[in-house]
Amino acid sequence: MTALAPTLQAFFTDRLITQRNASQHTIAAYRDTMRLLLRFAAEHHRKAPSDLDIDDLNAPLIGAFLDHLEQERGNSARTRNARLAAIRSLFRYAALSHPEHAATIQRVLSIPPKRFDRALVSFLTETELDALLSAPDRTNWTGRRDHALILLAAQTGLRASELIALRRSDIELGHGPHVSCLGKGRKHRITPLTTTTITVLRGWLRERAGQPTDPLFPSRVGTPLSRDALEHRLNKHAAAAAARCPSLHDKRITAHVLRHTAAMRLLQAGVDTSVIALWLGHEQAETTQIYLHADLALKEQALARTKPPDTKPGRYRPPDTLLAFLEAL
Repeated sequence: MTALAPTLQAFFTDRLITQRNASQHTIAAYRDTMRLLLRFAAEHHRKAPSDLDIDDLNAPLIGAFLDHLEQERGNSARTRNARLAAIRSLFRYAALSHPEHAATIQRVLSIPPKRFDRALVSFLTETELDALLSAPDRTNWTGRRDHALILLAAQTGLRASELIALRRSDIELGHGPHVSCLGKGRKHRITPLTTTTITVLRGWLRERAGQPTDPLFPSRVGTPLSRDALEHRLNKHAAAAAARCPSLHDKRITAHVLRHTAAMRLLQAGVDTSVIALWLGHEQAETTQIYLHADLALKEQALARTKPPDTKPGRYRPPDTLLAFLEAL
């Protein structure tokens, strides 16, 4: 057996599961990356995946694999970089037990992530959010569920995975009302609730009678909503809301857009970005700076505080013939 197979197995069982206690999402993402890489390398070298060695996964092959992801599979630069991060994590682990492959490992670890354009975050204005909240038909059970879910998402900024994982016991509506969740990186986070959200959730919990461990937003059969089901419901309500708010036609509404909306509402209310980072559960406060770039009103306020430069309009004319010569070059 080659060195790659036992190293790859130990990487998942020893490093990810035992040492890092990685989440199921992380394990699944790394698993999918390795599966794609091994299939690509096996086809390239005409070997079975179990016969591949570490030197078979050299830097040129990894580079070709990354190009394959973008050009043939249509992956974005973000996805490419995420796949590369998983590969580099495996090779850093392999370096500890296989120094004989140090040259190959070092060259792979030297492959840089790809730079890409960062678009401004998309968020909903108050008018657009009101239209979306009014879209669910609250005369039926699913409409009331969706209304409560959208309101909670837009107020707290919970991620899609955090929303669908909520249990009835995660909502506290008594003293110090809040929602508790286990977020990204296995970090527990508590987010306070507004009066409007408390009122809606109190009515929903009365209707949603059940055990504390039951899903807060269940499907029709009582199981937690899937991510696909959540996005399907949002798309349906966004289409209905666009009829009364035309600006929604140009926006794709997802759970992450609702998360951005919560952040922008806090920013426009004058909340410091460090507090917003804690609110959203960001690992680094710098991540929250994207909302400063997206807030045009904040930039206009900053512009209003500046003094216009005392310069006369018109074209610059050099005062000397030699300077005029240099200017003409």
